[in-house]
Amino acid sequence: MTRPLLITDCDEVLLHMVAHFADWLDEAHAVHFDLDRGDFAEAMTDRASGDTIPPERVWPLLDQFFRAEMHRQTLVPGALDALGRIGEVADIVILTNLGDEAHSWRVDQLAHHGIRHEVVCNRGGKGVPARAIRKRHKAGTTVFVDDLAVHHASVAKHAPEVWRLHMIAEPRIARAVPPASAAHARIDDWPTACQWILDKFEEA
Repeated sequence: MTRPLLITDCDEVLLHMVAHFADWLDEAHAVHFDLDRGDFAEAMTDRASGDTIPPERVWPLLDQFFRAEMHRQTLVPGALDALGRIGEVADIVILTNLGDEAHSWRVDQLAHHGIRHEVVCNRGGKGVPARAIRKRHKAGTTVFVDDLAVHHASVAKHAPEVWRLHMIAEPRIARAVPPASAAHARIDDWPTACQWILDKFEEA
């Protein structure tokens, strides 16, 4: 009998990232990150000039953060308990949009927080890798959790049979971002999300 499968993102799902990224930007680069803005690309401004940080500078800053500052990230409340409950009945894979060079960093980081599950690194849309993970696990009912609408659209396109749950753990970001149209539900806390996921597994 095949086991169900949870495929979950990490940042702003299992671990808080954006608020810690904002603190580091302010301290190290004199850049203000407006957490009340839903548009990531427009949220970063130079404190001295007030100019929006151009996209070509944003990605190197993110890379610097993940290379040297991942220790700042904190566990999302309820995430560890939820994974424990879900792991009793289902396989769990963490699908994170970091390059392969970051795989060991992410594995070690998650283990530090008590999370020890398979980690898959990815670049771009998550639909194709989610489909591949599901096939490799020979999974039954599968649930996908992510904070970004673009990834729900990708999974809806490439693995439409997968249940899709939109979650944004940072409240200030969550207030500014509408539910992903390609997701089946939007839940921003783990106790409620955990029950929703277990219900989908039980319904099958």
